[in-house]
Amino acid sequence: MTTTSAGPGGAAAPSDDLPPTAVEDEVLEAERRRWTPLRIAAWSAVGLVGGLGWVMLALVRGETVNAIWFVFAAVCTYLAAYRFYSTFIERRLLRPDDRRATPAEHSENGQDYLPTDRRVLYGHHFAAIAGAGPLVGPVLAAQMGYLPGTIWIIVGVVLAGAVQDYLVLFFSMRRGGRSLAGMARDELGRVGGAAAVVATLAIMIILIAVLALVVVQALGESPWGVFSVAMTIPIALFMGFYLRYLRPGKVGEVSVIGVALLLFAIVAGGWISESGAAEFFTFDRTTLAWGVVVYGVIAAVLPVWMLLAPRDYLSTFMKIGTIALLAVAVVVVRPDVMAPAVSEFAGNPAGGPVVPGPLFPFLFVTIACGALSGFHALISSGTTPKLVEKERQTRFIGYGGMLMESFVAIMALVAAVSIDRGIYFAMNSPAAMTGGAVDSAAMFVNSLGLTGVNVSPELLAGTAQSVGEQTIVSRTGGAPTLALGLANILSGLFGGAALMSFWYHFAIMFEALFILTAVDAGTRVARFMLQDALGGIVPRFRDMSWRPGVWIGTLIMCGAWGGILIMGVTDPLGGINTLFPLFGIANQLLAAIALAVCLAIVARRGSVGALWIVLVPLVAVTVITVTASLYKIFSSVPAVGYWAQNSAYREALAAGRTSMGAARTPAAMEAVVRNTFIQGTLSILFLVLALVVIVAAAVAAIRSLREGGRPDFEDDPVPSRLYAPSGLVSQPSEKELEKRWVAEVGAPTRAGH
Repeated sequence: MTTTSAGPGGAAAPSDDLPPTAVEDEVLEAERRRWTPLRIAAWSAVGLVGGLGWVMLALVRGETVNAIWFVFAAVCTYLAAYRFYSTFIERRLLRPDDRRATPAEHSENGQDYLPTDRRVLYGHHFAAIAGAGPLVGPVLAAQMGYLPGTIWIIVGVVLAGAVQDYLVLFFSMRRGGRSLAGMARDELGRVGGAAAVVATLAIMIILIAVLALVVVQALGESPWGVFSVAMTIPIALFMGFYLRYLRPGKVGEVSVIGVALLLFAIVAGGWISESGAAEFFTFDRTTLAWGVVVYGVIAAVLPVWMLLAPRDYLSTFMKIGTIALLAVAVVVVRPDVMAPAVSEFAGNPAGGPVVPGPLFPFLFVTIACGALSGFHALISSGTTPKLVEKERQTRFIGYGGMLMESFVAIMALVAAVSIDRGIYFAMNSPAAMTGGAVDSAAMFVNSLGLTGVNVSPELLAGTAQSVGEQTIVSRTGGAPTLALGLANILSGLFGGAALMSFWYHFAIMFEALFILTAVDAGTRVARFMLQDALGGIVPRFRDMSWRPGVWIGTLIMCGAWGGILIMGVTDPLGGINTLFPLFGIANQLLAAIALAVCLAIVARRGSVGALWIVLVPLVAVTVITVTASLYKIFSSVPAVGYWAQNSAYREALAAGRTSMGAARTPAAMEAVVRNTFIQGTLSILFLVLALVVIVAAAVAAIRSLREGGRPDFEDDPVPSRLYAPSGLVSQPSEKELEKRWVAEVGAPTRAGH
């Protein structure tokens, strides 16, 4: 790489007289800090509107609360956090240097490492991190009222979730795009590193399984949904071939075609569901589960350009577009919130029919993604750091991307709390409680003693008919509830009751796209990690292009998460109700591992004064997840503790009973014993491994602090030879420098341009 010399304004410029590769830091900071009257007025308005939103949600208690305040409180808080707190982290802790080449530049190979336009990369990153969690968790946690979930989603993302994503992305980028497990091995030593590798692989299995379970629960016995979602596969394949062979680089063009085909698929699904062909697209959940496993195998071994990349394009447009549309609809329609601020179940140690267990800690592990997600650390140390053009862009992509996911979670919560509470509990309570029929479901919900709730069988049947489904009773998993809430709000803006079924199935397909993207990417990342781990025994596995290794790794990982998926689908206690707490705990234990690695890195850098930025979220998530794990392991309440459930059903079988609770047969009782044993064992495994990693990180951090910092594992700096803006919107000085680059060098030809 050519050496550099000081360029105009203090920016580094290559010695062959290329323009400066970045605006001088002082100039850029001065522009960001310049407070004009217009800027002062704008930020004053943000503060006033956001403060009013929080007052209306947290303090004002009328008969109803308008959903519009969720949008105002969330958006204003995100804007302030991004402008001030993320900037503070950038200046105080990370100190990025845009004159330093990123791995995408100095290791560019046209495949894994490739400088990518920041806007395109933001879309790719968001598509990869946003799975089922921000959609499902808030829906399930709505059982406890709207206020606890709202506070955790917004405050949690500002201080924890976005911080984790930003730090992991930056540190991985500085280490050549190294994985989280790889950084753990560097920072924590042999024991801590090995525990991190095993924990990451084990947790990935449960995460992908629950993501897939949400899809299965949403599509079971729904020919309209199955047809629409199935059609997204050939549409994505068409887009992949279109971009590679027919019209290379025409991302916008193929996206318009893809969205049009998706909308047609939804409409055609309605025709299919009302025709004789419906039986060909009506599957039970077990059959669908096997189909998703087969899909996972195929998607993980196909070339990225063929299915995964075009599905990213589709899902990014659908995700951001749909959430933005929902936010606009909330502002225009202004639906009332039907749930109380804090519900009757929030103070109940046993929880409720949807989420068992007390508010603390189970609200905080039920709402994982959207507030804090360990899965994101795998993406932030996976594909994204290998594609970043400039170091400063990590703030927009890492911190900003997580804020967008948090907004998805807020919109999901709004959709859940804006539908009738009786319908909410009828949809989300397990079939063992509701009986699976409208009469018994209405009787069950009315027996809960909820204030102002009196649901009738006619209401449940009529609601199902309005959205084109046979039943909405016990459609657990969160996705159908979110679809109903979204349909209620959007139909108020477009089409009225006549388009309820269209919007419902549009939402189902939107969610499935969301989730299948995470299943695709998650399986591929898990296979990479497994191959890397197996490479320590058989070095050939580390060659990611070795086809036998690709197939072996894929089959092992799909077999592992597929087994958990089948267990969840056939669980007599309701798979999502028992597995989602484990999903949340595992996900946030992974976040604790990621933050622990970041703590060790920050301490090694000698950044003592900034250590609290990592320490605060690390301590919080550790307390939450350890407490939740102890509940699941040691609680004597069968609805909460896995081993308590296991013991109760084993004793019942030993006493000769043929049914118990949700298990109506001896085979079902044996399934509960088997499932709770697996779930309880996983709870212990996850907790022990995470604690080993956290302790190893604490030891490493203390050692670094005592020595005043230690040599880090960052790559040696390489001077940059390309220019790109530092954020989404170019500053005036950046626009001037960009004009100079275009005039002297020519327009950039990097990916996404």
